[in-house]
Order: sequence, then C-alpha cells, then structure tokens
Amino acid sequence: MPAKILLFEDEVSIRSVLSELLTDAGYEVVAVGDGVTGLAQYRKEQFDLVLLDIMMPRMDGYAVCRAIREGSDTPIIMLTALDDEEAQVKAFELKADDYITKPFSLKLVLLRVEAVLRRNGQKDKRECGEVLRFGELLLEVEGMRVFRGGEEIFLTKIEFELLKLFMGNPGRVFTRDNLLNRVWGYDFCGEEKAVNIHIMNLRRKLNMDCIETIRGVGYRFAKN
Repeated sequence: MPAKILLFEDEVSIRSVLSELLTDAGYEVVAVGDGVTGLAQYRKEQFDLVLLDIMMPRMDGYAVCRAIREGSDTPIIMLTALDDEEAQVKAFELKADDYITKPFSLKLVLLRVEAVLRRNGQKDKRECGEVLRFGELLLEVEGMRVFRGGEEIFLTKIEFELLKLFMGNPGRVFTRDNLLNRVWGYDFCGEEKAVNIHIMNLRRKLNMDCIETIRGVGYRFAKN
C-alpha cells in the first residue's frame, strides 16, 4: 500500500502543488489548510508521515507537532518560510524529523519525504527483533512474549502493546488519551475506563511495582 501523508499548508497554491506532486509520486495525500482541522484529521486516521507548515491559522505548526508527539512517533517534516536558527532548533526540540525552508525545490521535498519514510521503515525493522528489559522482566517484541525471572507471563494483545509502549519509554508520562491513541487506535470510541481496567490486569499479571499512576494525568513506567 502507498504511504499516506497528511499535508498541513494554508496557502492554497502551495497546497495544490504539493498535493499533486506527492500524488503523482504514488503517495496517498490528505491536505488541510489549518492546524485545528489537520490535527482532528490526524486523530481520525493513520498516517505514515506529516508535512507540517508552521505559520497557520487557528493553531500553528509547533502546537500541532507538540500535540502529535504527545502520543505518536509518526515522522514529521516541517515545511516553512521560517529559516532562522531559533525556529529550526525549536522544531527539532519538539522532535520533528526534518526541516525544509521555503522557497523549496520540489525534487528536494520528494527526496526528503523518501528519506524520512525509509529511515522510519528501517527503524521498524530493527524494533521487530528488539528485546526490552526491566530488572527480571523481559519482553520479546517480535515474538510477542513476556518473561519474568525466566517464567513466561501470558498477556492479551492489548496488555502486551501497553507493556511494550511503557517499557520502550521508561519515565515518560502517558495520559489515558495517549494510550487510547497509541494502543487502541485513533478510531477507538471506548471510554477511558478501558485503560484503567487493562492497566489493573497488567499490574496483576506482572506482580511488579513498575507502572506508576500519576494522579489526574495518567501512567508512567519506572526507569531501571
């Protein structure tokens, strides 16, 4: 299947050119003109990459990037007229993957998109064979198996995905919305109490003090 790209660009002419360019290159493109609309679209669908303008109405690109990074590592390329160092540093501090300044070469945009998607694909392949550890707890990503002290712990798929997310991000606080988005999917319509129930069951099965409740916020996995 072709990679699916969400394009944020408020200038109609640039949005049209980029949409046509990416579509002709074989990508599936969803284009939006402001940050609020785009973020809502992002939360409805699964995208492989985000092309993100910074200066947009209703919600700027920095705020959009920050919101996406709260619960996702989807690749983000900033595409903006802001070419000063401070703007670029801020984008990378928000964990953008790349930064392209306007005016830009269409060929450069395509090459950067291909490069970021390729890097992300290689990262996913590496993670398939990854083993995550916390004390005597071991999680095999590819085999979807969990062991404690050499004894296997049998988890449901949701419990496994929750534990993988936690162990891959020790010390990071996840809100319940973050967990719903990352584990259940962006179109999940359940209530936040579903998260609480699965966390409770996961804690019981692990029988370890490693998942901390952050009152009024969410959950955090302990650091080694």
